[in-house]
Amino acid sequence: MAIDKSIKSILIIGAGPIVIGQACEFDYSGSQAAKALKSEGYKVILVNSNPATIMTDPSMADATYIEPLTTKFLERIIEKERPDAILPTLGGQTALNLAMALYEDGVFEKFNVKILGASASSIEIAENRWKFKEAMEKVGIATLKAHYVKTVDEGIVAGAQIGYPLMLRPSYILGGGGTGLVYGDEELVEKLENAFKASPTQEVLIEESIYGWKEFELEVMRDNDGNGVIICGIENIDPMGIHTGDSITVAPIQTLSDKEYQLMRDEALLCLETIGIATGGSNVQFAVNPQNGERRVIEMNPRVSRSSALASKATGFPIAKFAALLAVGYNLTELTNDITGSTPASFEPVQDYVVVKIPRFDFPKFPSTDDVLGTSMQSVGEVMSMASTFTESLTKAIRSLEIGKTGIRNIDNRFINLDRLELEKEIAVPRPRRIFAVLEALRRNWSVSKISNLSYIDEWFLFEIEKSFNVNQETTPTTILKMLGWTEDDIDIKDIKDELSKNRVYKLVDTCSAEFSSITPYLYSTTGTEDDDISSNKEKVVVIGSGPNRIGQGIEFDYCCVHGVDALKENGYEAIMINSNPETVSTDYDTADKLYFEPLNWQEVEAVLLRENPKSVVIQLGGQTPLKLAEKIVEKGYTIAGSSIEVIDSTEDRELFQKLCTKENIKQPISNIAANVKELSDSVTQIGYPVLLRPSYVLGGRAMRVVNNETELSNYLDVLSKSDEDGNPFNSGPLLVDEYLTNAIEIDVDLISDGTDVVIAGILEHLEPAGVHSGDSTAVLPPYSIEENMLAEIRDKSIKLALSLNVRGLLNIQFAIKENELYILEANPRASRTMPFVAKVTKNQIIKAGTLIMLGHKIKDILKDTDYLSSKTNKIAVKKAIFPWSRFPAEDTMLGPEMKATGEVLGIGSKLGIALNKAYAAAGVEIGVKKQGIFITLSDEDKNKFLKTIRKYKDLKFKIYATEGTSEFLSKNNIESIKVGRADDEAPTSLTIMEKDLISVVINTPTFANEYTDGWKIRRLAHDSGVAVVSSVREAEAFIEAYVENNNALVDIGAIQDVS
Repeated sequence: MAIDKSIKSILIIGAGPIVIGQACEFDYSGSQAAKALKSEGYKVILVNSNPATIMTDPSMADATYIEPLTTKFLERIIEKERPDAILPTLGGQTALNLAMALYEDGVFEKFNVKILGASASSIEIAENRWKFKEAMEKVGIATLKAHYVKTVDEGIVAGAQIGYPLMLRPSYILGGGGTGLVYGDEELVEKLENAFKASPTQEVLIEESIYGWKEFELEVMRDNDGNGVIICGIENIDPMGIHTGDSITVAPIQTLSDKEYQLMRDEALLCLETIGIATGGSNVQFAVNPQNGERRVIEMNPRVSRSSALASKATGFPIAKFAALLAVGYNLTELTNDITGSTPASFEPVQDYVVVKIPRFDFPKFPSTDDVLGTSMQSVGEVMSMASTFTESLTKAIRSLEIGKTGIRNIDNRFINLDRLELEKEIAVPRPRRIFAVLEALRRNWSVSKISNLSYIDEWFLFEIEKSFNVNQETTPTTILKMLGWTEDDIDIKDIKDELSKNRVYKLVDTCSAEFSSITPYLYSTTGTEDDDISSNKEKVVVIGSGPNRIGQGIEFDYCCVHGVDALKENGYEAIMINSNPETVSTDYDTADKLYFEPLNWQEVEAVLLRENPKSVVIQLGGQTPLKLAEKIVEKGYTIAGSSIEVIDSTEDRELFQKLCTKENIKQPISNIAANVKELSDSVTQIGYPVLLRPSYVLGGRAMRVVNNETELSNYLDVLSKSDEDGNPFNSGPLLVDEYLTNAIEIDVDLISDGTDVVIAGILEHLEPAGVHSGDSTAVLPPYSIEENMLAEIRDKSIKLALSLNVRGLLNIQFAIKENELYILEANPRASRTMPFVAKVTKNQIIKAGTLIMLGHKIKDILKDTDYLSSKTNKIAVKKAIFPWSRFPAEDTMLGPEMKATGEVLGIGSKLGIALNKAYAAAGVEIGVKKQGIFITLSDEDKNKFLKTIRKYKDLKFKIYATEGTSEFLSKNNIESIKVGRADDEAPTSLTIMEKDLISVVINTPTFANEYTDGWKIRRLAHDSGVAVVSSVREAEAFIEAYVENNNALVDIGAIQDVS
């Protein structure tokens, strides 16, 4: 079929910020689609609010809008650009929901925009749970017993008819939000209310529970001619009842007979045909009763999904690219598979290897939350591995998690001393650590049937793992040991250990089980004798990626890796990427010249280095993960690109860094290192409260606290005495004790240096006070309130430090300004979380330049303009953090030194207020939607500080609500306010005024976090209601700026390609 020539321009909606349930995979899919459509000659218009994405780079589209993903802004962009069509199936649930809202508002009809990929009616049937159920039953596909409800009363009636336990499924939701299992009447009412809130249409399907059934997913593609292919079958090792994003999964499907698989395959294709998905990819989920093989369809996603990215990386099949091309009229027989270069897309991928995905969690950052897994997704990242057997692949996936585990035979300290009943409970209750409890039970020779009955994990998987515990290293051939999941770490005898490492070979992912040759070097290690390779004569440079997403190390570092790889390729090097994350652009088959999908542990990295013998190894781009390998890389004689290991030590070793700062006359907060409680007590006495405490060698501010008194210190020591998520005590290393700079302004500096010249790429000013983790802070570029003489000092000190350290490549420095004094907080000789933001706003290639400098290039030879701060834009940009509070309803939303954010958005405008307004909108707080009210609750010590700012709100005609003490204070200062009660008092209270949408902003100065105080309840409800919460004068003043410019934000929009 010929492509649609009537279409000249296509709008792609991105997925927005990284949130739980929607992560890097949509940057990968959007980037792939944009490239494919541009190559076909279409004008691509792209809208996304996330600056840390490759898809928002100016080169990816013809017109790129980094604007809030709201219907107001999208309608304005459509009016401005007049696209012929919109492709909403590549930006996750966010894009799909926005497209439906625009369709229902008549925007597409008004501007004559055609929907590609899936029609509005098809999306409605697939996303509306009841319509989907009816459509499936009409064609004979079995569904679950269920009722569709729109009120709590209807839900109670439906629940009584179906019988407990029940499963709640809201319509149009992401990552299982609002879903849940229900076991009784009271729980039903509570969870129904949450489910209605989660659904944009306030509709919920109540169905019978099939907890414990097996879960399967099929990734399907279909074209306009009715051709359909199954790209990949994925089996969840964890049973129904655990969200598939939180489950360990395996591909291809392992426990179905061929007949069962073929019947499921037929139903998946019929499902797409029935719903009306004629062009593109979809994900169809099934449940199978393990007792009798009874099968039910659960749901489908009429779009590219999280599982699509996994399936694409597992098979090498470019799902997102082909979905875009099918949407404009191609059929599957007309498209060629890029991996083989010869087979058509209608040729179903075939795997001769096993893929395992394991999710990664960050529950320790949310201590008030029980880590029991359920139907609402809570993982923040994932890893993928490939090998010739299930057990070998499972071991590689465990190693890829970067949690200190060596594989399936690793003894876990958390379980080794548990008695039988305690271990049974750990196996029966689904938690992130359950797989390790299962391994402990197998190590104790528990029967497979017992473990399966407790966990609902299919016996086949358990029997396969059990084999690893039933062999002897001295009598079993090393090839068998390797296939059974043994690693060098599991073996005591040196000769066997050496022999085991020799059995590692590398295989190409070819999509066809070696039936055709592969032209794309996409490799994984496994056990065997035959090695695959595609070699070149170029100088090789290895880039070590960032591994699984986690809070503190996410998409920003993958962005840096991709830009580094691009710089290498553009300058004639063979760029070799090692990474384990299936969500990312860096692990796309065509990003690097050669991709190794491997754990980022020394054993696997060394094997790649030995095989490739690179000129250099780049460790500055992937966050902390590559830096941990620096010492071993150097020990083995390989060259680290750029800054030496001495530079890394000088910044990470507290005493060395202090000496350096003293030498360069750079002030630091008073600090000490405490090795025990006595030294800690002495340090606190010397420095004085408040102090900032942090364990050594942590990422994202893990377990950092500001401590104000003896009681808080005692509580903090209790926290440290407990274990982290890997079973290791936090107090195993020294504790860093710093003077806490109250009411200080924090500054981020990103720069590049070649050892002679230094270029400062960006200076960012934080809105929140120093002490809030930089990854959680709102950052403004360029600084808006810093005097020129202080900016000059920041520049001077930054350059001095970079040259004194002898940095070659990238450097991030964090400063704090207190009472016009500049203090340095820390320096990181690597890519930073803010560099993608800086690069995007300044339109300067800081990361590419930094990568070339690492390889010996000079700044003066790379950059024409070395004064980035002269700035090529008259715009102001604001980066705002996005938090996963909706997934963790027990947590306080109060911010501190431990990072909690999962993603970020960008607001950009000609004025600070416009940029702030857009940043708020992109983060879910649309200013002007709610009534013009402000609620104020202040501690006694903060009241006078806020008085001047509160007068400004009064002058803007805000209706002021306040708690009793604050209201009395305002009255004494001639500011009228409405007194409201505490959360549990009679109405009106701080909570009821929010529930009635009477306020748009809360000023709250909290004292304690994670205590169920009024402040906790206020902050939680404000977040859940889309109300802004500010806790400092600077934030409160900034909100005024955003409010004043509300009417101008929609006018001040433009493609970044046009920004001057």
